[in-house]
Amino acid sequence: MANFRVHVTTSTVLGGIYALAGASGWNLDWGQALMAASLCAVGGMMPDFDSDSGIPVRHLFGVAGMAAPLLLMPRLLGAGFSLEKALMLGALAYFVVRYALSSFFKRFTVHRGMFHSIPAMLIAGLVVFHLYHHSQLGLRQYMALGTMIGFLSHLVLDEMYSVDLNGLVPRLNKAAGSALKLFSPSWKATAFCYGVLFLLGSSAWWTPGNAAPAMPLAWTKTATPAVLEEAPVHQVIRPGSGQSIGAATPNTPAPTTNPLTPRR
Repeated sequence: MANFRVHVTTSTVLGGIYALAGASGWNLDWGQALMAASLCAVGGMMPDFDSDSGIPVRHLFGVAGMAAPLLLMPRLLGAGFSLEKALMLGALAYFVVRYALSSFFKRFTVHRGMFHSIPAMLIAGLVVFHLYHHSQLGLRQYMALGTMIGFLSHLVLDEMYSVDLNGLVPRLNKAAGSALKLFSPSWKATAFCYGVLFLLGSSAWWTPGNAAPAMPLAWTKTATPAVLEEAPVHQVIRPGSGQSIGAATPNTPAPTTNPLTPRR
């Protein structure tokens, strides 16, 4: 099994490459590129949320607790919350992730359980997709994909380190196949994981893509000025023919004299 340092180093290097690709290939600014690199690095640590060791797990949930408010802040401000309310809700998100979610994983998960799986990787990406607020759907997908790349690197390293290369014939240890999997021995954990994946995936599927921001309410209720309303048109009729030979422009007053009066 790869140790914590190997996982962090690998996902950080992959995050740097991913950020360079985004900056050069998709013209992202440095802030967006660095955020994607950071999410990739954090994604490489996520599978160890179910670890029983003390210090790495505390670091993991500490980093995740700080990342959650940062991702939520633009969404809260965009929803109309004041800066003070957004900061308080961000602090609440930190404590929920740092302590409540940490206690949940410690009590209900086992190491190399369902959180070391392909569905868990997809859940991690979908969580980032929903938390990261941006009008461009492609940028949200970019952030989610970076998280999943880091997550996948952890699973692949675990499988690589499960191969024993000592001796003439490589052998697989008992941890082989416990990372890159779709199911776990516990049907309850498997059902719960796929249930969360279904809910997050369904919500992401119905997310409108690349839609322009909604028009402000004040603009949608602006009344048409009275001067722009269509005015009645006064036509001049040729005697005996019934054909129109001219029309007054809008808002032009009608003639005060009879147009059929012969000129002198």
